[in-house]
Amino acid sequence: MGTVAPKKIGVLLATFVVANNMIGSGFFLLPASLAGQGGVTALSWLLGTVIAVILGGAFARLARDYPDLNCPDDYVRPALGRDMGFLATSLYWASSWMGNNAIAVAAFGYLVTLLPLDGADTTVRITGQVALIWLMFAINLLGPRQVAKFQSFCVVFGLLPVAVVLVGGWGHFDADLYRAAWNVTDQSDVAVVITNLAPIFWAFVGLETGAMVAGIVDDPDRNVPRATLGGILIAGVVYLASSVLVMGIVPAADLAASSAPFALVAGHIFGPWAIPLIAAAAALKATGTLGGWMLVSGESGARAAQRGYLPAIFGRLLPNGSAGWGLLIVAAAMTAIAFVTLAPTVAGQFETIIGMVVLLVVMAYVAAGLSLMVGTPQRPPSLTDKLLGLGALLACGLLFYASGWQTTGGALAVALVAWILFRVFARRTA
Repeated sequence: MGTVAPKKIGVLLATFVVANNMIGSGFFLLPASLAGQGGVTALSWLLGTVIAVILGGAFARLARDYPDLNCPDDYVRPALGRDMGFLATSLYWASSWMGNNAIAVAAFGYLVTLLPLDGADTTVRITGQVALIWLMFAINLLGPRQVAKFQSFCVVFGLLPVAVVLVGGWGHFDADLYRAAWNVTDQSDVAVVITNLAPIFWAFVGLETGAMVAGIVDDPDRNVPRATLGGILIAGVVYLASSVLVMGIVPAADLAASSAPFALVAGHIFGPWAIPLIAAAAALKATGTLGGWMLVSGESGARAAQRGYLPAIFGRLLPNGSAGWGLLIVAAAMTAIAFVTLAPTVAGQFETIIGMVVLLVVMAYVAAGLSLMVGTPQRPPSLTDKLLGLGALLACGLLFYASGWQTTGGALAVALVAWILFRVFARRTA
């Protein structure tokens, strides 16, 4: 009797996989961070969506050329060599667990509104964030299957109440309030749009997941590009609509001071009774996202170790498939990041973390663009490959520019130190 091949997913499910992997902490907390700039940041969302579409197109093309890819190394090393394969893989891995701290900040920012605690107290916040980190570590020790079940539960019960707010809120939208807070800075509209492009792009991290799961998608040549584009557009529309909505219901100053902006908006729409309901839903969704991305951190770390890019302990799996030993180190590192980035406000801490992380991801995206442009002797680049690769590089260049020279220099310094350590380690183990 032959083995029955596992059933592959269609374009619709793949589309929602891409969209769900993007709609996370950025969706729940960026409205508060951006409120201090004004409604003009809606244009940042539009530009961020365009950039994400360009980069998504590049990854969809790579999925066609490398149908079995599940790690940056799979598409970088054949075209650019082992050193670049290491940089893309290790930086992507580092960004996954460092970025998890932003998710923990968002999750506890909503959770604390349900508890008899002072959310402005930094001791309370750091304790709550660290507790969530280690709780998700414990859940990940149960194995990938249990994490997937937990995440599915969080998605279903976490997003539905928030969706009610997004739909029902338009009847309470005040166009005058929105126009009055169009630009509350002393900068030009263009400057505000560019300045906020990098933090906004945090919400689009995950656009590459359609390509990363190409092996389980039915007819990937046709459906991965559709799923990637569809998922990005769904996320972009949700982000843009929610950003405009909240700034037309709640004064910008109140939003900027809130650790739970959607709960605050729900209170304005439905009354005080809705605040704990929406806060609980948002906290649940963000917690599920934290658990899912911690799984990604463990899995990507294991694949990096298997390729010799990380110490072997990251590749040691428990009998249930959990990368438990590597995740132990990751959870400890996340705890340290939580203390290092602690700021007087939730929004301030969130912005600090995503400022550190976005460019690490972008450097992995740069490698994707270069891989398309260079190709391999077996896969020489077509004109479409070169154009998509060039588009990806230009998009990444804009993100570097928007991040400022200090942040860009810091990210490049991290990459340089990582490469030097890799070369030393590789030489000693050769």
